[in-house]
Amino acid sequence: MDAPRTDASHTAREHCAALTDALRRYEAEGLDETVAWGRHLADVLPRGGRLLAAGNGGSAAQAQHLTAELVGRYAADRRPFSAIALHAETSSVTAIGNDYGFDEVYARQVAAHGRPGDVLVLMSTSGRSDNLLGAGTAARAAGLRVWAMTGPTPNPLAAAADAAVSVDAPTAATVQEAHLLALHVLCEAFDAALAEPAAIETPMPAALPRGETP
Repeated sequence: MDAPRTDASHTAREHCAALTDALRRYEAEGLDETVAWGRHLADVLPRGGRLLAAGNGGSAAQAQHLTAELVGRYAADRRPFSAIALHAETSSVTAIGNDYGFDEVYARQVAAHGRPGDVLVLMSTSGRSDNLLGAGTAARAAGLRVWAMTGPTPNPLAAAADAAVSVDAPTAATVQEAHLLALHVLCEAFDAALAEPAAIETPMPAALPRGETP
């Protein structure tokens, strides 16, 4: 006999159904954008560029997941690439938070580490975190490209980014689950682009001091 359906099992089935719906929408609306991000990184990182990533809570863990796939490997063995999860710089985060406030914990790191042509990925279920919005502002001032992975739009982070992948889902948990798929798609696209015959590793031009032009 089938086990009786409990409230917990009903909630779990609803959760799975919500994720299935969110992934269908992501495939239709966000997958191509994510693939384009992976291909862009395959041009930037081998030439000496850098990926910075940030988020809060579970999104911080996913930002670190992304950078680990690039510094380590996603599937096949390849050389490491520069990628930093800003929340993992615990001494910097606590010092900046103590001295300047929590809203500055990422912006100040972006100003320190970012160079023109680098990429900043900001992950947020709400798209409304002040520390991520501040990081995006700092990144644009430093000449970085800003990408946002968020929950449903409209939200300020998606609106302020150069490009956004926004997951339409009813809960933060489901948004984060779809973000995990998206970051794996990004890594797959990155590795596939690196494997193409035309992929040539050439150094990026050295960054000029701020205020100077070539």
